[in-house]
Amino acid sequence: MENCINCEENTRKYKCSKCSAPYCSVACYKAHKDSPKCVRIDMEDKKPENAFQEEPTLHVPFPTDDTVPTEKLQKLENSQDLRNLLHNPHLRSLLQQIDVAINAQTAMIAAMQEPLFLEFANACLKVVEPMTDAERAEFEMCS
Repeated sequence: MENCINCEENTRKYKCSKCSAPYCSVACYKAHKDSPKCVRIDMEDKKPENAFQEEPTLHVPFPTDDTVPTEKLQKLENSQDLRNLLHNPHLRSLLQQIDVAINAQTAMIAAMQEPLFLEFANACLKVVEPMTDAERAEFEMCS
């Protein structure tokens, strides 16, 4: 454990919200926050400009017939159609709601009622599972 930034004797119990320095009590925090040692850490300055932080996973997903290989998923980052769609705050909000939903299936069913989400899903499918010429011709005949 680290020692308190102010009294340097007690073990830390808390950390400063501004600079993340350890402190042990309200009195030590009050003394620290007004000192020149307390400088806001700007996390954006510490990251490389185009750094991508991959979210940690606890385990590799169990593959199913619907699992998309990683190589195909990586192609999504080069899709200009997807980039354009993701500029829409409503779509980003829908995706965040799905991501944190307790019942993902229910969230997906609700999202599939949104034309914007369907457009997003179709744009993803065009990249990871493009139509063959025969499928395209059949689709055009049905349209």
